Amino acid sequence: MASKAQNGAGSEATFRAREKARDADHVGFLKHKRFRYLWVALTLCGLLTVGYLTIEQEPRPNGGSWYGYTLGTIGLGLIVWLSLLGVRKRRPTPGHWNLKGWTSAHVYLGLSLIVIGTLHTGFQFGWNVHTLAYALMMVVILSGMYGVWAYATFPSKLSGTRGEMTRAQMVEALEAIDRQLDSAAQPLERSESDVVIAALSQDIFFGGAWGRLTGTYPGCATKAALAAIDRAPTSEATDKVHALLTRRSDQLAQIRRYLRIKALIEIWLFIHIPATIALLAALLAHVVSVFYYW
Repeated sequence: MASKAQNGAGSEATFRAREKARDADHVGFLKHKRFRYLWVALTLCGLLTVGYLTIEQEPRPNGGSWYGYTLGTIGLGLIVWLSLLGVRKRRPTPGHWNLKGWTSAHVYLGLSLIVIGTLHTGFQFGWNVHTLAYALMMVVILSGMYGVWAYATFPSKLSGTRGEMTRAQMVEALEAIDRQLDSAAQPLERSESDVVIAALSQDIFFGGAWGRLTGTYPGCATKAALAAIDRAPTSEATDKVHALLTRRSDQLAQIRRYLRIKALIEIWLFIHIPATIALLAALLAHVVSVFYYW
């Protein structure tokens, strides 16, 4: 009986542990461990700010003072460690330093660099490599903030835009409409069929990065074809083509909304990653110049 009771207690403990782990998996990285790394970042910023304000030194501490070197060392260490997130993503492991915890620390400790880096400068800026490193750091932080906001905001919109369809299925639906249009345009006059052929020939992904980001496609051949068919004499053939062109326009609009949201989600990476590389290079130049003129 005692053995059965122990087994029952063990099973219950295992069940509770699994439930706890499952609940933790559903918590976003920003709330990881009840905002553990937010509190770490706030504590670090608070201590360093109090230290800066209480040091009795004239002029006030800057990058060339002992406190400035301390802040710079902390900031440099954080930046190098934060830049390793991309490497960490390729080696996901469970446990205390799982990817969610690492990402949470990346966000909050990255934000703490605004305070650490600014205090390190001593509020002294100029046209030099030191200020360049600070400016690049701010670009990296701001682009990262946008990335966090984008991943929190757009995925639900992306899902709502495509409905139950994948990107490939949306393209296949457009191709099905195009086959019908190609057949329906045969009885039309030459001038009318030409605008339909132009619409069918245009790359559905035309418009470039700017078109995707803004959702504007001023050279849309489908829109031009609809306008041309509207001006054509009414007939059974033109009515059918007009209906198909309207369906094509709607399907294109759905694909373009999808592409726009995808672009808005991913655009920050095209700034964040190159700026991080540039920041590391500027920091190397910054450190070398500091020790060279020491």
